[in-house]
Amino acid sequence: MAEKIVFFEMKKDWQQDYVAKKLAGLDGLSFDEKCIHDAAESSLKDAALVSVFINSRADKKLLEKLPKARLIATRSTGYDHIDVVAAKARGIAVATVPTYGENTVAEHTFALILSLSRNLRRAYFKTRDNDFSLDGLMGFDLKGKTLGVVGTGHIGLHVIHMARGFGMTVIAHDVKEQTFLSEVMDFRYVSLEELLSTSDIVSLHVPYMPQTHHLINSGNISKIKRGAILINTSRGGLVETAALVKALDEGIFAGAGLDVLEGEELILEERRLLATAEDKEAWGKIQVALKNHVLLTRDNVIYTPHMAFYSEEAVRRILDTTIQNIRNFLQGRPANIIS
Repeated sequence: MAEKIVFFEMKKDWQQDYVAKKLAGLDGLSFDEKCIHDAAESSLKDAALVSVFINSRADKKLLEKLPKARLIATRSTGYDHIDVVAAKARGIAVATVPTYGENTVAEHTFALILSLSRNLRRAYFKTRDNDFSLDGLMGFDLKGKTLGVVGTGHIGLHVIHMARGFGMTVIAHDVKEQTFLSEVMDFRYVSLEELLSTSDIVSLHVPYMPQTHHLINSGNISKIKRGAILINTSRGGLVETAALVKALDEGIFAGAGLDVLEGEELILEERRLLATAEDKEAWGKIQVALKNHVLLTRDNVIYTPHMAFYSEEAVRRILDTTIQNIRNFLQGRPANIIS
């Protein structure tokens, strides 16, 4: 009997057709537009291999509803939405997509940088209101400015390459320094404190994990160069929301370009949270969501809905790797597994 394979968070569009064609010959394949935590139990109880995206929360409680699961193939590089420890305890392997769009996310990073450096949001709203004056729209050149890149993995290195093309000075921070590449690409490694205190633009490109939780926080915002810009295309949890609001209020940050927000999934679940506001943890989450709303109303904050990865080419690469992860697992050659 064929094992049931379910792709969650996949709308009825070309992606379903693409996956179905690539996995032709495998019986038991189905699709569910819902996140895995919102799916009917009938979609879960017989699923042996499941694929999820970043909005699906596969926590310990959810995993208990997957009695037959052997593999969770997430269509992302990050896996903080999956309880890997609980999955391992249940004998469920977790596969990721290690690389798919280094240039894609780096390009989006610079889209955010340029939008802020040239005041595109302010300009858009002014002209939409038939105000064509240049008041408040003076921007600044990137050439000669210092870009601080936190995290020099695949995406961070692409950002550095692009920054050098703009004539920027680049400094970086990473727990694993790549000295040879820093020499070849003409950037230097510094401490996080020095990066924050000297960068005109700070761009985050590290994974979310306990060690990187609130990397930008109320304890270090005072060390940031006054008037700097923050860019985050990684994970919202890297930045303490309250600290970011305070830094913007006090002019420490002149602006922020955010593709992610701390607890961004809560914006979609506010009604449920409000219904359980007597719960202390839920109330804490509501407070974060409300502070996020405060951020989104500012004209010096540009927010995009976690779409830095979202180009046709990158999505195809994500699907191809996920499909191969599933095939490899079924063939007894698991790849890209989180240990």
